Amino acid sequence: MRVSKSDESQNPENQKEPLRKMAEILGLEIVGEYSDMASGGNSNRPQFQKMLKDAKERKFDIILVWSLDRFSREGISNTLGYLEKLGKSGVALKSLQEGWLDTSDQGMGNLLIAIMSWVAQQERQRISERTRAGLQRAKAGGQLLGRPNGAKDKGRRKKSGYLLRWQNKKE
Repeated sequence: MRVSKSDESQNPENQKEPLRKMAEILGLEIVGEYSDMASGGNSNRPQFQKMLKDAKERKFDIILVWSLDRFSREGISNTLGYLEKLGKSGVALKSLQEGWLDTSDQGMGNLLIAIMSWVAQQERQRISERTRAGLQRAKAGGQLLGRPNGAKDKGRRKKSGYLLRWQNKKE
C-alpha cells in the first residue's frame, strides 16, 4: 500500500481491507503488509525496500497491490526492473484495480505493464506541473510562499524519521 501524503487527506487503510479480501478470495495467506506514505516517484521508501528484500529472500510468492501506480511511479524502465527482480526471485505481482496485471501470467501482461508504467510516470509529471502552476499563480498574486524566516517543519521531519537519522548520524 502507498499513499503520497502523510496527512489526513490520504490513508493507506483505504487500500488495506480490499487487498485483504482479495487475498482471501484467492486463497492466499498474508505473511506481511507493507505500507508507505511517500511519493512513488522514487524507491527510497522504507517499506518498499523491505518488501523487495523479503521478496529476494522468498518470504512470499506474490505481492498484491491496489494498482500499479501504488507500487511505483518511476517510469517504465525502473518499474520493469523491479518486476524483473521479483520474477527472478519467483515472486509475482497482481493488481486489484487492473485485472490484467498478473505477472504470474506472462505475455500480454508485460506489454500492458510497460504502457501503464509510462502512464503512471506521465501522471506524476502532470501533478508536478499543476503544483508548480499553482505556486506561480499564488506568488504572482502576492502570496508569500514557504515558512517564515525559512523555518523547518520539525513535526513533518520528525514523522519522516529525518531527525532521528540525523541525530544518529551525529553520534
